Amino acid sequence: MTGRPPVHGSRTHVALLRAMNVGKDRSVSTADVRSLLDELGFGAVASYLQSGNFVFASPTPDPVAIARRFDEAVVARYGVAFDAVVLKAAELAAVVGQNPYPDEQDPRHLHAVLRQHDPPPEVREGIALALERARARGCADEATLVGRTLYLRTPDGMGRSELAAQLARALRPGRGYELGTARNWATITKLVELLAA
Repeated sequence: MTGRPPVHGSRTHVALLRAMNVGKDRSVSTADVRSLLDELGFGAVASYLQSGNFVFASPTPDPVAIARRFDEAVVARYGVAFDAVVLKAAELAAVVGQNPYPDEQDPRHLHAVLRQHDPPPEVREGIALALERARARGCADEATLVGRTLYLRTPDGMGRSELAAQLARALRPGRGYELGTARNWATITKLVELLAA
């Protein structure tokens, strides 16, 4: 974790950037993004890892407005669109509280795919289709959509997950699916801790 010490209890939002530092064309310094958040007037800015996880205090409560402003600033400065998902602290806490797989002990085997907006009905249909196809291939992975969050339990790991591959096919852009960003459970719980610090 890096960043200035926060004012106690002052962090109100988390910004999760999609595919930051994945490939050379999407490489941006985490320190530079922290500085940009400072310039935009956000306070108590801190980051976790180098994969686009930022917590901060915002005078503007609306996550959608924050995401739009942040995305515009990032594109203007770096020429890269990260499609930030911004959540209030309470929203991220709810993601943890609504976890349908509380018995999973390995945080690397549980992921949350987070989106800015509610998914349309086609997303539920795509998830059901992906589950059906994955199970037909003997995959034991699980997926549950709760509100805007898709929870994925992948006991054999995300990289080898047949379900993740089927979801990518069923929910590709242009089929009613808004791109989100996935985080493993260790990252989700750490960000909750940072927001509460």
